[in-house]
Amino acid sequence: MARIRYGARTEEELTAARTASSRLPDIWSTGVVAVWESDPDAVAAVLPPPLAPTGRPLVRVSISKVALAGYPLGAGSVAVAAAHRGVEGWYPLVMPMTHERALTGGREVFGEPKKLGEVTVERDGPVVRAALARHGIAFVEVRGAVSGPLPVPEPARKTDFYFKFLPAVDGSGFDLDPVLVHCLRHEKVRKLEKLTGDVVLRESMYDPVADLPVRTLVELTLGEKTTDQQGRVVERVSARSLLPYVHQRYDDPRQLHDGPPEGSV
Repeated sequence: MARIRYGARTEEELTAARTASSRLPDIWSTGVVAVWESDPDAVAAVLPPPLAPTGRPLVRVSISKVALAGYPLGAGSVAVAAAHRGVEGWYPLVMPMTHERALTGGREVFGEPKKLGEVTVERDGPVVRAALARHGIAFVEVRGAVSGPLPVPEPARKTDFYFKFLPAVDGSGFDLDPVLVHCLRHEKVRKLEKLTGDVVLRESMYDPVADLPVRTLVELTLGEKTTDQQGRVVERVSARSLLPYVHQRYDDPRQLHDGPPEGSV
């Protein structure tokens, strides 16, 4: 009988898949990073407990093109500074990706707020433009010019915070209590340049990052870097405390209660 592709995989196939994924080479990306001070009340308002604000109300945008052979990828993130149990890091609000493959592992394993979107990183001589767009709206755009090289920083460890949850079948909340994930990233940079320019935030009902205005631009760079990541669950989170923030993950929170159209199954 021919191989039934929806059938069970053998133990050898599962082991080979796990081994291959654990031996990925360094994958380098080229991208723009912008960091600014925003309104402290706005930053505090988007943080679900037990996350708390840090000493500075920072927002960070990362917009990158990833050099995957035969599978070029655009990847972005809009995150706010946050702290948990003495650990400072970043809480991403939205992570646009240009391909479905980049969504599934991050969303299902780590709880990353990834969505399909458009990611642009363009350079014409010294002039650089980078943008994140969804639903036809470039809700973040960085425009600038390279003004000189910067020292390459030492390898660094950075932490992102994610909430991993499964909406309840009956629409009443969650099937199980959500978990808070600390995602530790090891970052290496091989080239870094300073940009002189600005950050434009555009109104979008789907990605309302315009609520986090640019008060003072702290950092604007163009760089080449590679990262790997490891996640761990640090605690279970009260469903009651997280539910008011679940809409952050969806374009329309009502879709949580959508079932299949009548007669479709």
